Amino acid sequence: MRLLEEFRDPEAAQGLLKSIKNLAQELPTVRLMEVCGTHTVSIFRHGIRGLLPENIRLVSGPGCPVCVTPRAFVDQAICLAQEPDVILVSFGDMIRVPGSSSNLGLERAKGRDVRVSYSPLDALQTARENPGRRVVFLGVGFETTAPAVAATLLRAREEGIGNFWVFGAHKRVVQAMEAVLKAGEVSLDGFMCPPHVSAVIGSHPYRILAESWHMPCVITGFEPLDILQGICMLLGQILRNEHRVELQYRRGVPAQGNTVALKIMEEVFQVEDSLWRGLGIIPKSGLEIRESFSAWDARSCFELEPLEAGDPPGCCCGEVLRGIAEPWDCKLFGVFCTPQKPLGPCMVSGEGACAAYFKYGEQGTRV
Repeated sequence: MRLLEEFRDPEAAQGLLKSIKNLAQELPTVRLMEVCGTHTVSIFRHGIRGLLPENIRLVSGPGCPVCVTPRAFVDQAICLAQEPDVILVSFGDMIRVPGSSSNLGLERAKGRDVRVSYSPLDALQTARENPGRRVVFLGVGFETTAPAVAATLLRAREEGIGNFWVFGAHKRVVQAMEAVLKAGEVSLDGFMCPPHVSAVIGSHPYRILAESWHMPCVITGFEPLDILQGICMLLGQILRNEHRVELQYRRGVPAQGNTVALKIMEEVFQVEDSLWRGLGIIPKSGLEIRESFSAWDARSCFELEPLEAGDPPGCCCGEVLRGIAEPWDCKLFGVFCTPQKPLGPCMVSGEGACAAYFKYGEQGTRV
């Protein structure tokens, strides 16, 4: 198989594929959801879907933080950027996400002070260097980025920096996975759980999926061999009629998670219901800034109009995030919605399923 030559260890990949084939022979059609968008990209980049037996199907899930951020949040961020004395700082993936009538990249082209940063601490430094300006950082992400934002807010309070705020949209992944199961729109047989989130929260939070929903779960790394081993472990659970949380990515995820990061998050954030693009309001799925840090919460200190904005007509991002459609089921895909002119966030983000499907095409499916 030509694609195996691109694997770091082709012989190990061949062995795992043989094991997967042997397990698959004893199973009906199996649908496994790779929750994380980085899994989706790796699967497509290495043509893993095309290497699997016909009865093993992989489904993309709601694990792209940019993709699940509601359009109304983007519109509010644009309103903040339009304030004359505001410096808006964001992770790069948010810059081109479409709002209702603009995006942050277009606002920057119009002269708004919109900056890209790799860390919220960089945004805090921008506030130090610009004491006469108001600096707002867009806190978008899952439990992966939440600890860094929490640590930055602790630093802002410690130093008494009064011109820095966070406009937050942090979300919790496990609650979204359970929401997919509760909706009952897609039949799943197992979850490939995200490693970077799990490095923070550990393996224990996934137990509700295994114990209450009888759903096999494997925390899997992003390398192609990790993914193949994770699939093999999931198929083994299914064949044995087991449903538990297994840890394939042991080199990066302690079972108890990162206790220091969890403590910082607990101090700064509180769990609240949260609105997800495509999934609606999911109970206890959001991380909002506590009242004790309200002086650095943009929602408390700026007059933000409550906005309602759905996806553009015809956009299937919501269905893709719920696993009930593939990007090329969307009539806009590749014609009216492309990476150059995206209509939905799934075509923008580096973790977006639509972007992966567009870039790698048939390489990601069957060979």
